[in-house]
Amino acid sequence: FTTYERAEEVPLMVVKSDGRREPFDRTKLVAGLAAACKGRPVAPEQILQLAEAVEDDLRVRGPEVSSQAVALDVLDRLHRLDEVAYLRFASVYKGFDGAADFQRELVLLKKLKQA
Repeated sequence: FTTYERAEEVPLMVVKSDGRREPFDRTKLVAGLAAACKGRPVAPEQILQLAEAVEDDLRVRGPEVSSQAVALDVLDRLHRLDEVAYLRFASVYKGFDGAADFQRELVLLKKLKQA
């Protein structure tokens, strides 16, 4: 018989671009990842693991992180998991307006793959 205990954690706050602060919500992150991965060969467990890894990384940074840091951490991990999901997530986060935005992001994705 094994039990796992988690120490009571200091709340992780996300600072939005307009300066508002709100508690980090892993459920919200998982929902965004699930939407980006819809119809892709990504298992629900992989989505949960990615969200947990992002949260763990953010907690190491401190009690407050920017929403930009959250998105960049997600994109950094998502490009290795599924390129289409990466582009979907990037299109929402970066507010793509047209095909040129997708083309620009594809160039960046190719550079990431080569690194």
